[in-house]
Formats: sequence, structure tokens, C-alpha cells
Amino acid sequence: MDLGLQGKKAIVCASSRGLGKACATALVREGCDVTINGRTEKTLNAAKAEMQALSCGSVTAVLADINTVEGRDLLLAASPEADILVNNNEGPPPGAFQQWGVEEWQAALDANLLAPVFMIKAVIEGMKERRFGRIVNITSAMVKSPLGAMGLSTAARSGLTALSKGLSKEAAAFNVTLNNLLPERFDTDRQKQMADLAVAFKGITYEEARAEITETVAAKRFGTPAEFGDACAFLCSAQAGFISGQNLQMDGGSYAGLM
Repeated sequence: MDLGLQGKKAIVCASSRGLGKACATALVREGCDVTINGRTEKTLNAAKAEMQALSCGSVTAVLADINTVEGRDLLLAASPEADILVNNNEGPPPGAFQQWGVEEWQAALDANLLAPVFMIKAVIEGMKERRFGRIVNITSAMVKSPLGAMGLSTAARSGLTALSKGLSKEAAAFNVTLNNLLPERFDTDRQKQMADLAVAFKGITYEEARAEITETVAAKRFGTPAEFGDACAFLCSAQAGFISGQNLQMDGGSYAGLM
């Protein structure tokens, strides 16, 4: 299927590795001119080279921290008329509610609510004027299935979900959509961290930890980053203009609810 993205300009945040990189790669493959960012130069350059090797769309790499005003400004300056924005950022670590103070809450809100909010604010009016815009927020399955230990992430990302839903109703008439991808159990560094935590707390091997996590997934496997990236590319496509304000569960069928 031709997704109608040839020549579209995209910003994909936190895209030098993991799910952000998967989304950027999928968009490059569709012929988009993609701006990526990361905080580690070596990792960022390696991701850029990998995407450029596809010989499809162009890739601009920006060394920047999107948690800062300066970092966001650099990213936006590299793609001033973005047609697509994919918001992504590293989530806060799991923990205990009673141990989280002002610093932990502020860091979670800065990374997983305020950074994407200000990116949306910077691009959405231009998208409306050009009558095309696709905004995809990478949030978490925990938004719909909260766990106490993931409270920092859930609280911040639920706020972003609510804001995006409200904005989606106003933007739809301009062919601008806002949707959320809710990942769980994708085979990225995040799942390696979760397995390492299980090793530390349960005294089991890394392989046993991975097997335990896999058993919690209905599909009995981890998702692949490529699967995630392709879903993101479709939500950004010309064909997806009638899909907005939605939360797409990407969890191998594990979510127990109806909606």
C-alpha cells in the first residue's frame, strides 16, 4: 500500500534507538524527510547512517534533549513546517509511591507531558494551515491498565492522552489527527531493564526473567520494533485521516478490557 507520505516532513522525537527509531525508520522507508534526535552523538549518528542506507527519504539528525526548551527549538528549527510529529521520550523508572518526591514528579511531567505538549503546540497551527497533519504520541499500555509501580509514567502520559483527545476534535476539520500508540512488551532496551530488575529482586537468571515476562503476553512473545514502526507509519498515512483521538493498544492481545 502506498501510504501517500512521499516528501512529507516528519519529526520523530527520541529516535536514535528503540521504538522512536523504529517509527523514524518506517517513515523514511515511506519516503518521508525525517528529522531524528538523541542525546548521545555516537548512537544518533549510527541511527542516521542506518536509515540513510534505505535510500528512500532523507534523514536529518539533531543532537538535542527534548526535555529542554533549547533542545526542542533545535529540533523544530530543523523541520520548521513538519507534516508529521511523533512524540516519544524515555519513561521514568518504576518505583514506590511513597518514595517519589517533587523532583521525581517534576522529571516525569517534564519528559512525558510537557515536552510533547510544547512540541504539539509548536506544529499544530501550521499543520492546520496546510490542511495536513499527523501527530502520534507514543505513550504506554499503563495509561489504560495502570500499575502502582508505574505511577510516574501513568500520571504524566494520561494527562497527554486527555489533552490530545480534546485537541483532536478541534483539529479534525483541518485534516490534522492526533492519536496515541500504547506499547507493552516490545523487545527494546526498556524490556532489558525490566528483566534486569526482576533478576535483582527475585534472584533469578536473566533468561528466567525474560521467560516470565513473555508468559504475561497473550501472544507469548515480545513485539518487534518493526511492527510498532509500521503501525505508526499507517497512522501517519493519507489513508488514516478519519482516525483521530484514538488509543491503539499494541500489546500482543494482552489488554483485558473492552475499550
